Amino acid sequence: MTEQIHNQDLHTKVEMALNNIRPFLQSDGGNIELIEVTNDFIAKVKLVGACESCKMSASTMKAGVEATVKNFVPEIVAVIAV
Repeated sequence: MTEQIHNQDLHTKVEMALNNIRPFLQSDGGNIELIEVTNDFIAKVKLVGACESCKMSASTMKAGVEATVKNFVPEIVAVIAV
């Protein structure tokens, strides 16, 4: 039960972190969805809209999304696109 509550708390924190970068993604016609936070502290996300096919999406993931999420939620060890 405690693990489930902790995962829910992490999910909420990651969503809040993503809310900080969504406006930048949306300004380019894209967005991001949080799919899940795994038990090994990996946030799985999906880039949508224009972000799906953008040539810069890998850079956006590492420099923008992962850096922001790790800054706001230090428990997260990686952010991966699925």
